[in-house]
Amino acid sequence: MTKKLNLPIVGMTCSSCAGRVEKALLAVDGVHNASVNLATEKASVDLELVVDAQALISAVEKAGYQVPTKTFDLRVTEMTCASCVARVEKVLKAVPGVLQASVNLATEKVHLKTLAEVELVSLLAALKKAGYPAQVLNDAESVPSASLTRVWLTPGWTVVIAIVLSLPLMAPMLLALIGIDLQIPGWVQLGLATPVQFWLGARFYKAGWKALMAGSGNMDLLVAIGTSSAYGLSVYLLFAHQAHAMSHLYFESSAVVISLVLLGKWLETRAKRQTVQALQALELLRATTALLRKDGVDIEVPVVEVRVGDNLIVRPGDRVAVDGEIIEGTSHLDESLITGESLPVSKSIGDKVIGGSVNADGLLIVKATGVGGATMLSQIIQLVEDAQAVKAPIQALVDKVSAVFVPVVLGISAFTLIAWGLLTGDWQTALLNAVAVQVIACPCALGLATPTAIMVGTGVAAKYGILIKDAQALETAHGLTAIAFDKTGTLTEGKPGLRAVISHAYSETQLLEWAAALQQYSDHPLAHAVMQKAKESGLQVAEVSDVLAMPGRGVQAKLNQVTMVLGNLRWMQELGVNTTEFDATALEQQNMGRTVSCLALENEGQWQLAGLLSFGDSIKVSARTAVQRLQTLGVKAVMLSGDNYGSANAVAAALGITEVRAEVLPADKAKIVRELQQAGYRVGMVGDGINDAPALAAADVGIAMATGTDVAMHTAGITLMRGDPVLVADAISISQRTYRKIRQNLGWAFIYNVVGIPLAALGYLNPMIAGAAMAFSSVSVVSNALLLRSWKPWQAKERT
Repeated sequence: MTKKLNLPIVGMTCSSCAGRVEKALLAVDGVHNASVNLATEKASVDLELVVDAQALISAVEKAGYQVPTKTFDLRVTEMTCASCVARVEKVLKAVPGVLQASVNLATEKVHLKTLAEVELVSLLAALKKAGYPAQVLNDAESVPSASLTRVWLTPGWTVVIAIVLSLPLMAPMLLALIGIDLQIPGWVQLGLATPVQFWLGARFYKAGWKALMAGSGNMDLLVAIGTSSAYGLSVYLLFAHQAHAMSHLYFESSAVVISLVLLGKWLETRAKRQTVQALQALELLRATTALLRKDGVDIEVPVVEVRVGDNLIVRPGDRVAVDGEIIEGTSHLDESLITGESLPVSKSIGDKVIGGSVNADGLLIVKATGVGGATMLSQIIQLVEDAQAVKAPIQALVDKVSAVFVPVVLGISAFTLIAWGLLTGDWQTALLNAVAVQVIACPCALGLATPTAIMVGTGVAAKYGILIKDAQALETAHGLTAIAFDKTGTLTEGKPGLRAVISHAYSETQLLEWAAALQQYSDHPLAHAVMQKAKESGLQVAEVSDVLAMPGRGVQAKLNQVTMVLGNLRWMQELGVNTTEFDATALEQQNMGRTVSCLALENEGQWQLAGLLSFGDSIKVSARTAVQRLQTLGVKAVMLSGDNYGSANAVAAALGITEVRAEVLPADKAKIVRELQQAGYRVGMVGDGINDAPALAAADVGIAMATGTDVAMHTAGITLMRGDPVLVADAISISQRTYRKIRQNLGWAFIYNVVGIPLAALGYLNPMIAGAAMAFSSVSVVSNALLLRSWKPWQAKERT
């Protein structure tokens, strides 16, 4: 079967452009015909039903043109099981222009990608017609806190009333176990069962009827048909035998099944709320007000009124309202719920602060640099929500099963009824066994198995500073077999420090004093390293005159009427400085991957080399531990660097990394990642700079340091909120634990149905036991996912 799709194309200017677009579209497998109208800027495409529209868009983009699209989220209510999920996705994908539709049963959220011309009203109308009311989610609304704080479809009072009405119906059965024979009149049983069936159970009829009218099935339809059969049989027996001895009635089966389903849904709701606790904790970090300093007056305003450039007062104990930069004051800030860092972080003038962190002691004045959705906290919440909304690849298997599950169950139920009736002649027993098949086959567990595990996994990861952008990254990370690390800023601090001061004629202190005097007005990174070392050594920096900066060479100045220069070896050679006595030392330092600067003094027109200063990037304290932890997980570590081999090999040797690729360009990093993939590795790339973005995109999973650039974070599937490489192994660990839970949940859900349905069909389960087992199945799946909350990163385990 084929379908027709009209794609708007942006960027075409002539007939040759139209030809290129047509050629690109026809190259996609499954496309039969493609015709481009340059006047309307649209392409009409005939294609097979199985062709993903995203493949067409990718083909157009590869040809150099654009297809305007948009994404948004809907909340869809009245979904009860995996069959509902499949139905909603099918309905939405049938709307012309819808490219992708991903439904999350646990959050009742639908993530949509459509062509720009698609009207929202058409989507809402399609869902309403299918029996699933929907509403648009705005940017400020959080799905978990909004939809799960209400009692999901099953108020607690309905459960209580259902149980109160059902207990008397079960009393004879329970008392019979201890030898007491109690008979409840049939009319009393009818009076107790009827409100349970048609009042408290009305939701099953309503939802089941909608599914039936839409040509599909769901859990509600199974419950409605099954309990109605038991109730109807009981009413028939009651009226047929009212003049004779009362035969056994089955009102307790229908009433108890409905009560158990309602109880299971209520317990399931309570459990699902706990799956989003980490995200709700982040939501609570949002400040509602800010203390704004304007024209010398401090006024409290709603945080939504804060604008970039405003100055905010942050008192001790206050929560920082927005992202900003400290312009006055020093303090310690608790950023634990944002970065996962357990200890307060020292902050002073010029340092960045994150909205949501708590000021521990000093008074701060902060200049707002990020407000609203641009704050890091808002972006973190959005990332976690997106990860929970998008399906994991493994869910595709569940969707395929769910699409045919209910019709198959109804078929098995009908076969059970006919087979038992014809073989035994006992149509009452046949009907009860058929009802048991319908009741036990609730596909809720299938629908909840994957999203609940992902919600808990991404939530607990966020708690410890690991942001997982999407479910695919979470699922893929568990199978990584190689990690490629960028060196600078990832395994090292990314900023130079003064590692050695070497002189034959002067003391190290004297040489450092001269170097600090020369560098005190410079903004160069090496100058900062010199000044930092001088500060740590408690040195007084002398004043200099006639300061002259020589770009690409160094700096020259006069100190006590003596001209001094501090710069690279090339400048020394240009000045005619004799460096012979230090050549061996300089070469040794360079082989260690360090940068060497020379300090020379002018004496009667001749330059004399006073000594060397050696600068090097320091290895992060936790870097070696990170590599060792990866090795214990069976993951190979590879280091990539644009630096020279001397520097790269020195760092690799210190960390225990055996494979090093140095002097590589950004494009080369991506090429190396692909080479590792071709060698059979599933590769994760860890980086923090713009130059790492191609490699992050090429890797199976990109892992970015939040201490780096935004480009790296946007490209990566996982972002580490601290520049701590140990978190790489932690990200793999939580992925492995989450994937294990997904497999356990799906295994339980499938096994439960594979075992339960035949048992019910063979008469080993009555409807009440089937109802209890069905409720237990859904609750057990969610409860198993909640066990992920006990996961802790390696450093947290070490502290405990």
